Amino acid sequence: MLVVTNELAGRTEAGAVDEVVEVLRGGGADVEVMACADASDIDRILDARAGRRLVVVGGDGSLHTMMGALWRRGEAATCEVGLIPLGTGNDFARGVGIPVDDLRAAARIVVEGTPRPFDLIVSDRGGAAVNAVHVGAGAEAARRALPLKRRLRIAAFPIGAVLAGFTTKGWRLRVSIDGRPVMRGRRRVLMAGLSNAPTIAGGTGRLGPGADPTDGLADVTVSYAVGPLARVGYALALRRGRHPEREDVLHTRAREVHIAGEPFHVNADGELTGPFTANTWRVAPAAWRLLLP
Repeated sequence: MLVVTNELAGRTEAGAVDEVVEVLRGGGADVEVMACADASDIDRILDARAGRRLVVVGGDGSLHTMMGALWRRGEAATCEVGLIPLGTGNDFARGVGIPVDDLRAAARIVVEGTPRPFDLIVSDRGGAAVNAVHVGAGAEAARRALPLKRRLRIAAFPIGAVLAGFTTKGWRLRVSIDGRPVMRGRRRVLMAGLSNAPTIAGGTGRLGPGADPTDGLADVTVSYAVGPLARVGYALALRRGRHPEREDVLHTRAREVHIAGEPFHVNADGELTGPFTANTWRVAPAAWRLLLP
């Protein structure tokens, strides 16, 4: 196994990695650990994989970066990936049943698990997301939470949402779902996104309450709840996964979503990019293999 860790991890995280490696080696694996400082290291690390199982120690962002590189290199479908959730939100791990509070149990899944096919959400700009992609208020909330994450961890997400809520007026966006226009830019959109698994923001929002990362479809949400009271109502409903019931929300399932209009930032698995004025995302079915019981 090739275990990939974050070079910038603190002492607590380093101790957790040692614990994980102990379990992997105890299961009979020949384990090499390589540290990743930033995305520029990924190709060097993958060049050294040599057909071994790849174990990502980190959160949604770490898995996002690794899967994006594997997809770009054409290796996603043939690389067996294990996940040890040592991030802030760990939404994808929660969604697929990997323990987020028991690293030894997660490591045993890597040792004993079977590779199972999972979908990716692929951008026309070349990136690939494992959990969720969204634009609008959610991405703005993540931008506001970013400076707070290291100190406050999951608590940073609702604070970022509150800060974004005071300034967000919505975006004039055109949205097409599977080639069918559903928003033509005349109304402001609060948030639009695709979900491959149920939660975002460390479990504080259930953007895709029925999302299944193995069925070839994404849960799609478009909210135009831009008024002050409507934003509050939408936020409360999002926490419980009840937003599909709102009249100011379009919720459906689809294979492709195109968004264009006023400049927007993109939150893909917690990683922020942009601003852009257009982007298309599609579901790539059974595009990668994750080790699960």
